[in-house]
Amino acid sequence: MVKKLKWISNAQKIRDYVAKHKDAKPKDIAAALNLNTQYVYQVLHKMKPKKMFVTATEAKIARRLGVKLEDYAEQRGLLFKQRMQSAVERPAPDIVAEHHTDMVNHPPHYKAGGVETIDFIEAKELGYHLGNVVKYVSRADHKGNKLEDLKKAQWYLARAIEKLG
Repeated sequence: MVKKLKWISNAQKIRDYVAKHKDAKPKDIAAALNLNTQYVYQVLHKMKPKKMFVTATEAKIARRLGVKLEDYAEQRGLLFKQRMQSAVERPAPDIVAEHHTDMVNHPPHYKAGGVETIDFIEAKELGYHLGNVVKYVSRADHKGNKLEDLKKAQWYLARAIEKLG
C-alpha cells in the first residue's frame, strides 16, 4: 500500500512553527523554514486576531436593549473596551460626547450602510463623474442638505451622459 503525502502550504508551515515556538522571531522562522522574511511577516500579520471595539453607538444600543455591554460585545464578536462600560450607565448625550470621530479620514456619513463610499467606487471602477454621483447620493441623507447633494449628483450624472454623447 502506498501512503499518500499531504502537501502543506508555506503559510501552514509558519503557523505550525509558531504554535511550537511561541517566542520565535520572524527572521528565525524564515531561516528555519527557508522562506522569505517578508512573507513570514505577512503570514504573522494575518494570524493576528482582528480587533473590533464597541463603538458609542453600539453602547447606546446595548443600553436601550437593557443588555450588559460585555454580553452585547461577546454576542456581536466585539472586544470590550473598559471605558465603554461606564458610558452605558450615563445618559445618551454623554455617550455621544465620548465618541471621537475622524472628520478628515473617516467621517460617519462616508460609511453609512457599513461600506465606505470610496471603497465601493473604486471596486466598481466608476471614474470621476459617476463616482461623484454615487458619493453625493449615498451621503445625501447623512450630511445635512439632501436637496443640494442630490442636485450635485444630478449635475455629475448629466456631465457623464454629456461625455458619452
